[in-house]
Amino acid sequence: MSRVGRRSPEAALSASGQTIEPSVWNALPHFIPLLAFPLVLLAATYAGWWFVGPIAFIMLADQFDKVFGLEERNMDPATTSESQLYLYNLSLWIWAVLWPPVFIYSLWQTLVAGHMAAWEVFLMAGVLFSTAQTVFIVGHELVHRRAVWERRLGEFLLGSASYPHYATEHVYIHHPHVCTPLDPGSAPKGVSFWQYLIPEVSNNLIGAWEFERRRLARRRLPTIHYTNAFWRYGLGLAFWYGLIIWMGGILAALVFAILCAGVVISMKMSNYVQHYGLRRIRIPPGRFEPVQPRHAWSAAYKFANWLYYNMQRHADHHTSNRRYPLLQHRGASESPQLPGSYVEMNGLALFPNRWFRKVDPLLDQQRTQFYPEIDDWSAYDSRAFAKRPDAFDAIAEIHAASPRLAGWVNRSPELLDKLRDHEFTDLELPEGFGPDPEYEAIARRGLARLYWTRELGLAEMKDQLEDIPVQDATEAVETAREWSNGKVFQIAVHVMRGNLSVTEAGTALARVAEASVAAVLAAVEEDFADRGAPRTTGGVAVAMEGPLTGVGAMPGSKLKVRLVYDGGPFKHYRAICRRFAKALSGLSQENLLLAPVQRGEIGDLCSFAEFEEQQREGAAGRELWTLDKARCVFVYGDGRIHERFDHSVRNRLASGPARDALLAHLRDVAAGGNGTDRRPLDAGADGLRDIVRAALLLKMVTGSEGFDAVGSDPAPIFGAAADRGLIARETAERLSKAAAFWQNLHGSLRIIADDDFSIETAKPKVKSAIADSCRQPDFEALLSGISESNADTAAGLAALVNELHRSDAT
Repeated sequence: MSRVGRRSPEAALSASGQTIEPSVWNALPHFIPLLAFPLVLLAATYAGWWFVGPIAFIMLADQFDKVFGLEERNMDPATTSESQLYLYNLSLWIWAVLWPPVFIYSLWQTLVAGHMAAWEVFLMAGVLFSTAQTVFIVGHELVHRRAVWERRLGEFLLGSASYPHYATEHVYIHHPHVCTPLDPGSAPKGVSFWQYLIPEVSNNLIGAWEFERRRLARRRLPTIHYTNAFWRYGLGLAFWYGLIIWMGGILAALVFAILCAGVVISMKMSNYVQHYGLRRIRIPPGRFEPVQPRHAWSAAYKFANWLYYNMQRHADHHTSNRRYPLLQHRGASESPQLPGSYVEMNGLALFPNRWFRKVDPLLDQQRTQFYPEIDDWSAYDSRAFAKRPDAFDAIAEIHAASPRLAGWVNRSPELLDKLRDHEFTDLELPEGFGPDPEYEAIARRGLARLYWTRELGLAEMKDQLEDIPVQDATEAVETAREWSNGKVFQIAVHVMRGNLSVTEAGTALARVAEASVAAVLAAVEEDFADRGAPRTTGGVAVAMEGPLTGVGAMPGSKLKVRLVYDGGPFKHYRAICRRFAKALSGLSQENLLLAPVQRGEIGDLCSFAEFEEQQREGAAGRELWTLDKARCVFVYGDGRIHERFDHSVRNRLASGPARDALLAHLRDVAAGGNGTDRRPLDAGADGLRDIVRAALLLKMVTGSEGFDAVGSDPAPIFGAAADRGLIARETAERLSKAAAFWQNLHGSLRIIADDDFSIETAKPKVKSAIADSCRQPDFEALLSGISESNADTAAGLAALVNELHRSDAT
């Protein structure tokens, strides 16, 4: 870990190879900033053409960098005494002392004297705005000094730009936390200046106040104690705004506030440039590496450093906190170098696309140069890390192994808090608790499997939701969505880590779907009853269909609901069902398990007679296989409607037209070969679809009642069919093996991979996680398994069709 240590001043000097001695001649260039004051005074006094002076000074400053070139020499801190820095300090002190009276005089000439025309007032405001940008540079230098009078003078200067709390925030928050998510002033890669600005400004104020509050609390003093720095900041602001109001009234104060906002924005541009994209890495035991020169961008333009008191040597400022003349230039071997001066780069930052094109490649080079051992920075650059820095280990694990989960936590960083719930941590076992890694993996899988498939059943999930207090259906929707997302995220992490199989996860996710839907509908029913809804003799069955009711439940599943009523009155049922549809549509929004649906997509209300007629006419249609998984999850009114619905579904599945349609489809699939024309990872959805339909066909041959015990999971259905002599044992084993494989592949892609997943560009850990969730030793074995399962599916379906055909013939 020697790389992480700080370099000494001597090392920096030896790297540069040259030194500069403190002298009158070398100190004089740092008096250049003072030239602005006579130019501003002349413009304020005489106006007119006298504005040319300060405007030219401001506009030409950046151009002088090209004339004077670079300055990479350093003053030696070890041999330079404090007395030798007197002239350098004098320049700073003079600027700090002259600014308030020059500023006040200029304001008087502008607001009170009344000798300026409107256009001259506008120009004077621009001149003061431009000159005031140095306020933050001088104030920054002073608030770092040890002498109290210098720090107070710095605060007073910052108050003239309406930003005195910078003195607290910068020293006590920015410096210790720079280039970490704890510092809002360090912009992550990919965040534009405009995205950065508002959070940075608001967090500066909030952070400074929180620091003062905590500081006083440690001393057992109230927040309003007179030693709270905000009293000083408030008095300073009162002075400046009181002065402006006295001179020009409320309107002048408003204009002053706007100009101050512009100065603050200019300062934030520098903050953004100084640390953009740079990150301190996490080192054992979970802390950030010490601040080093590599954690700030540097530039060596001579005139800009004269004009702005060595501001471009910011990298050394963070590692040494030396006075500005002693700041060292850190070369490319120690600090990333900007392609232009700070002034030039500040302007570029206003145009995000141009900024990213220019700086991001340099940032990538910096990372490769200083951190060659890190090949994946996505966790450091993520929004999740910015919001939950203490959860970095989990964020890094997720970003490396699961693009889909990474997208989840970046959109909703609060999901990471679910990994600290007892429900999750109690299933986590420490490394090294067992005799070997294989034993530990088995133990972890056993705990997760026991909890999610046995202990936390549907009834327990419903109890959890009932224990969360809600006052109406709107709150119930929000609560159920948050609860559901937490459960889905926990289950997905277990799958990613190999603690749960995809089939086990599907079972748990189906329960999550049913529990959340039932909780929302129950709240809607209570709201409806509270409005004085009349009692009825019939009822409404609310049934979910499709993969959400079985082991195929996966993130992003479409919520398909069927609403069937019996009895009357119809208007009453239609009213409650409209509320059901609205609530379920709300539940599906921003839901990790449910794909977003609109109210009109939930399902139309129909009577039992209409439902049965639809099934008779459409039993051979596309909705046949979803009807097999139809599950009544909620009943409004008469509870017996549940049994009637289940009985009707079983009757429809046993109809002749449905059986014939499925048999014809499977015959076509079997005749189509082994599916070698499919893309490898596209085969999962197609293979699983064909296997599910084959299992449904077996249930229909003899009536679904004989398979109620095994549900709609294909693999047990094939085994039960073989036990009953419907198909050969070899055929059942072939199809069961293919069913398990396709379920795992399809589910792992829905949980681990994202929609843009590509074999060619996928990270090694993502491939490994997919293979592990499919119970394959590696990704190459998974690809081989796809080919083998294609063959098993085709052969198994062909054998099933032939056996059923022979059975029909006899």
